[in-house]
Amino acid sequence: MDATTLINQPCLACGKTTAMWCGRCQNAWYCSPDHLQSDWPRHRGECVAVPTPTHTTLPTGTTQTVTTSALLFSPDDDGPRTVEVSCAVVDGSTCPAPIVQSYFPGSQPYAVILTQGLNSEPLRYPLHIFYCPLSLSRGFPLNNAVKRITGGAQAKKPWCGTVLVMRFNGSRRQGYSDASSSDFTALSAYFLTYK
Repeated sequence: MDATTLINQPCLACGKTTAMWCGRCQNAWYCSPDHLQSDWPRHRGECVAVPTPTHTTLPTGTTQTVTTSALLFSPDDDGPRTVEVSCAVVDGSTCPAPIVQSYFPGSQPYAVILTQGLNSEPLRYPLHIFYCPLSLSRGFPLNNAVKRITGGAQAKKPWCGTVLVMRFNGSRRQGYSDASSSDFTALSAYFLTYK
């Protein structure tokens, strides 16, 4: 499902429309990380984690390309969109290597793995975030798509250039599953606090 189709859901705390939801159950909507945090004591009792997708291992000597959905935060877009990213699986490896250079022409992307969400709780599906740390100094435009999921709040450091987000299929980070708007809550908190 395209991430932009899920924008008009009511926040369980205040009723404001939102595109962010609980990344664990993917069934409760919140307009900000603060509202999820404040509703967590109640929501915890009804929050049931979605099942972990499976990933198969190829025999040694085999090379295959697989695709997975990722979230693309482009400076030119009003919000994030879903794109397909190719990943190379080589020599029986359980973790495919994402091929992301085409999203960062003329730049070498930097990758960070987000393993904790709100209240430092571990993410069931860690997020692999690719971006160019030199975008601001190179004069790249501010990223409107990042601004959209943070509710227009000002981050400690302005996000410029392209950001690509992939979701691991579990805490052991041995493969990828499709990223979706369910990852917005953890991403919004990360975008707002990144220095």
